Amino acid sequence: MTDDIDYGPLAPLIGTWRGDKGMDVAPEPDGTEHSPYYETLLFEAIGDVDNAEQQELVVLRYHQVVQRKSNDKVFHNESGYLSWDADAGLVTQTLTIPRGVALVAGGGVRADGSIEVRAAAGDPDWPIAQSPFMRDNAKTLAFEHRLSVDGDTLTYDEMTLLDIYGRQFEHTDSNSLTRS
Repeated sequence: MTDDIDYGPLAPLIGTWRGDKGMDVAPEPDGTEHSPYYETLLFEAIGDVDNAEQQELVVLRYHQVVQRKSNDKVFHNESGYLSWDADAGLVTQTLTIPRGVALVAGGGVRADGSIEVRAAAGDPDWPIAQSPFMRDNAKTLAFEHRLSVDGDTLTYDEMTLLDIYGRQFEHTDSNSLTRS
């Protein structure tokens, strides 16, 4: 599907990536948990789309499965899309997680070639939606995600600002993956 479509800055992401150097820094009621993890991240080219005959996008679908090294248990499973609007120089990431959270993050390509997107609760352009339980118990206030590809190495850093356990907490994840 990539033969005749220019995926722009998304093209280097296409493929299956595996990494075992992940670190999840998450909130706990009595402090902070640091959990090493491994994961598989799949990016599939799905083509181009035309929005209202005014916007042309190219799109990747992705699926991320993350497991703790300590017990091999899946603790994060995420599905979504990355789209590139070449005319606007805009990258959009849409994602959902089964905890009852979805978001639309927007951004672009930095001078170093990395992709960076952001979303925030209440932002009219780049919003976060969440179930009543999550809103009341583990509210997502902001999201930032940066991806960088160098050959067959993908690195990312992600920050999710949460209002949880009576405080705000910067939940972070980072990993370095290799294309398989």
